[in-house]
Amino acid sequence: MAMIKSISGLRGEIGGPAGDGLTPLDIVKFTSAYAAWVRSENPDARHIVVGRDARLSGEMVRQIVCGTLMGMGFDVTDIGLATTPTTELAVTWLKADGGIILTASHNPRQWNALKLLNSRGEFLTADDGQKVLERAEKKDFIYAEVDCLGRYMTDDTMDDRHIEAVLALDLVDVEAIRKAGFSVAIDCVNSVGGIILPKLLDRLGVRSVKKLYCEPTGDFPHNPEPLEKNLGDIMELMKNGRYDVGFVVDPDVDRLAIIDEKGGMYGEEYTLVTVADYVLRHTPGNTVSNLSSTRALRDVTRLYGGRYSAAAVGEVNVVAKMKETGAVIGGEGNGGVIYPALHYGRDALVGIALFLSHLAHEGKRVSKLRKTYPEYFIAKNSVALKPGIDIDAILEKVKDIYSDREINDIDGVKIDFPDKWVHLRKSNTEPIIRIYSEASTMEAANAIGEDVIKIVNSII
Repeated sequence: MAMIKSISGLRGEIGGPAGDGLTPLDIVKFTSAYAAWVRSENPDARHIVVGRDARLSGEMVRQIVCGTLMGMGFDVTDIGLATTPTTELAVTWLKADGGIILTASHNPRQWNALKLLNSRGEFLTADDGQKVLERAEKKDFIYAEVDCLGRYMTDDTMDDRHIEAVLALDLVDVEAIRKAGFSVAIDCVNSVGGIILPKLLDRLGVRSVKKLYCEPTGDFPHNPEPLEKNLGDIMELMKNGRYDVGFVVDPDVDRLAIIDEKGGMYGEEYTLVTVADYVLRHTPGNTVSNLSSTRALRDVTRLYGGRYSAAAVGEVNVVAKMKETGAVIGGEGNGGVIYPALHYGRDALVGIALFLSHLAHEGKRVSKLRKTYPEYFIAKNSVALKPGIDIDAILEKVKDIYSDREINDIDGVKIDFPDKWVHLRKSNTEPIIRIYSEASTMEAANAIGEDVIKIVNSII
């Protein structure tokens, strides 16, 4: 079995011995530590929101988490099957003191996770996450006595409230979408997207929706990460020419992949680029993405006179940089759109609504729209290392070798060239160095990646 403890929460495969897989005992300990941390931040804290995706273990994990929170003296509002962005918003709408999302995101069916939110409905900072881990390790928590146990409540209104909030955004043009008469296909991998996306598309005025894998059974019909190699069914469906665009989400609906009208991948990096183009032409400003995301966002931002900034990999880091720079749009190149006019969290619903508004205004086919953006290709490689090797020392030597280039070392080492870049960072979960590279052709991206791999191997 496998379990990963990190500042963002507890993630693991269901079953196995305690401390090895994600077992009921581990869930209780980690939930207790989180509740104790919430109360250490605010002694009057009393209320936590819980939402979950549809994966097979969700009901078991939900019962343990909610019961543990009540045992820690917290009132629990269970919003049931809900997307990650819906749960984030629910924390703020219900004025709760925190939230727990039960989802392993794009991980396969045997995985689940507890993702932790603060009172702003945002993921914990590195420092706060570390405090939770330390409390869990030390079992630094005390359960409530009988007269102080928490209450259990349910609220099934959050999906509708989320949709209403998206529709109320100034840049979501429902009338333009309705006039365009779009036919849309969706693949929701049999999770919570299958509940909320059809409702959203109906309210947006989409003419017809073809639903693929929209039963929230948690029995994923394919690998749930929305990458091209996993999306053969919807890509084949789109080839019949009956649909204007296809949308694919991961199990917790914070990532958005797009398929064009010919069945081709739009490119996960270009979800954010396209939405940013639409936002920037109406509200010029700054943008942020992580270091491993495409340079196309920088190019589009500069076209509108804005300033692009790169953040360390991870949603919490992107959000921090967005707040620091006052960015009007940001996110990650994995299809994660963060639109602060609604909230600081990746949100596929916002991505869909803004993309369709842009598509309606442009009057182009999706494949033609894609060609209006700078063309870049990203190669993703890695170097396996023996345990115990000093990865930081390797990265320092790479920095020295490329000292005549523009270097960003806030998260590993990113080397910028005039026409390409390469980013090296150590994995948080396994002994490897990830090496991502981007250029105007895949051949050039692979070439610079291979050059760096040779350097790393020579250092080793």
